[in-house]
Amino acid sequence: MTSYVTKKKVIQGWTPSNRRFIILVLSHAGSRVDKEDLELPLFDFVTIASATSNFSNSNKIGEGGFGLVYKGELFRGQEIAVKRLSSNSKQGVEEFKNEVVMIAKLQHRNLVRLLGYCVERDERMLIYEFMPNKSLDCFIFDQSKRMVLTWPKRFEIVMGISRGLLYLHQDSRLRIIHRDLKSSNILLDNELNPKISDFGIAKMFGGDQVEAKTKRVVGTYGYMSPEYAMDGKFSMKSDVFSFGVLLLEIISGKRNRGFNHPDHYHNLLGHAWLLWNNGKALELMDPSLEDSCVEAQVGRCIQVGLLCVQKHPEDRPAVSSVVLMLGNEEVTLPKPKEPGFFTERSSCDTEDGTSSTKNSVTITIPEAR
Repeated sequence: MTSYVTKKKVIQGWTPSNRRFIILVLSHAGSRVDKEDLELPLFDFVTIASATSNFSNSNKIGEGGFGLVYKGELFRGQEIAVKRLSSNSKQGVEEFKNEVVMIAKLQHRNLVRLLGYCVERDERMLIYEFMPNKSLDCFIFDQSKRMVLTWPKRFEIVMGISRGLLYLHQDSRLRIIHRDLKSSNILLDNELNPKISDFGIAKMFGGDQVEAKTKRVVGTYGYMSPEYAMDGKFSMKSDVFSFGVLLLEIISGKRNRGFNHPDHYHNLLGHAWLLWNNGKALELMDPSLEDSCVEAQVGRCIQVGLLCVQKHPEDRPAVSSVVLMLGNEEVTLPKPKEPGFFTERSSCDTEDGTSSTKNSVTITIPEAR
């Protein structure tokens, strides 16, 4: 039988260590989140160990800086994904607390759902709904699986991601900046509907706050906006930049970082910019989409993508405008300006752009003297 506890119901697995963790989470949330709103099921260790066949290798489905991810099945047949914090990950503890605070009360069809967590002895685990089709990068960058994603399905995915981001920025009770929007953080359910995941480095804005600055830049090369990567400044517009990169990757089937072209040294953003300026924007499209695409819609998406990746944040549209521009063909689109980071070639980039996790980076920005 599955066991869990909430703040109002105390059953198996509740210890002084659990209570200390709840206090840490609540203090981490600060005044921006009502403490009564953080009620979330707390699963005991035995339940999760049983669900994952004692964390067997055959149940392992992923790995990251946080730790390992396992597939599990609760006694009633409900499939779950379990993120188990590595015991030596100091950064992971902070991201664990951050994720609990950020996503505990968020509910949207395009956000992955946090079912609960486990805190017992030295164990820290997050329990999510299971996504059978893994992540978007497993499809759009795979030569055979990409065929499953016809243009209508890719457009549905684009719209789903944009609506999920709009919810985070505007429609939820909290204003949340994701800071790590990328293809591997877009999970796909059994019908290939997109779910934004991984809120470990997300930040909450309160009141009229529109921008923040950090000395510790955490994110993924190829998706980070110029102002965030270089100066540590982040805002809703830095998420918009990441969305624009993702949109162009979905259309082209190519990664931004690691993109190669025989005629120039630009990355995917620069390549898209050159094609658009030369009236050849549709050449960016993944060839596998030729039979299913709606050319006007593809061209519109490319232009919206270029608007999102403009160098200066004030030039980028808000997510609400992005959703409107994508979904309404009658809306006139402005002409995009030069993208940020459009020339980028590194000796460590792979020729086919098959690696994404190695591009995750943490940068400490020194203070000016």
